[in-house]
Amino acid sequence: MDLAGRLADVDARIASAMRASGRAPGEVTRIVVTKFQPAELVAQLYELGVRDVGENRQQELTAKAAPLAGLDDLRWHFIGQGQTNKARAIRAAASVVHSVDRERLADALHAADSDGPALDVLLQVNLTDDPRRGGVAPGGAARLAEHVVSSCPSLRLRGVMAVAPLDEQPAAAFARLADTAAVVRGVVPDATWISAGMTADFVEAIAAGATHLRIGTAITGPRPPHD
Repeated sequence: MDLAGRLADVDARIASAMRASGRAPGEVTRIVVTKFQPAELVAQLYELGVRDVGENRQQELTAKAAPLAGLDDLRWHFIGQGQTNKARAIRAAASVVHSVDRERLADALHAADSDGPALDVLLQVNLTDDPRRGGVAPGGAARLAEHVVSSCPSLRLRGVMAVAPLDEQPAAAFARLADTAAVVRGVVPDATWISAGMTADFVEAIAAGATHLRIGTAITGPRPPHD
């Protein structure tokens, strides 16, 4: 299939999963992850109606956002591991940051433009037992949420994000994420976003209440060669 066909196929599968879960199609946002794809492909996606795109690396986000700045309603989602020394560049290009996992990163994003428009952020939750993986431990999510609310007024906490571990059934992992999301809502009642689900597991994520799906090669096709 071409790009339009792949997009239509994934959207049909999302709609089917939403119906099976008893949810309305409008309850989920499909983010097309364009890692290593050229800015021209993002422009093609925009022509097909895509308004939410995701990037993992700050350099790539910045490089693509600049030539497409004229597309005012295109929303860039930064979904990769954030570094404090790149917070200013991330904030300058992103509409949403999915990967706030520690206080220092929240502070850096806030300081990058403390007087500017609010930046939507999500807390990345580590669903593995490996502390080296990105994300706050589920038990630390409430404390991090409280820090964002109390110390970073230019950040608007929207919810949580996670990647399902490879060695666990996605449904079980996303159920644990839903539990953490409920804890965060205890701090910020309107932090209702759950960013979960990629090409291989978005059906399970939808069943667990995901509101934002991050889907890449199933829509964009194979990634081109890169350094």
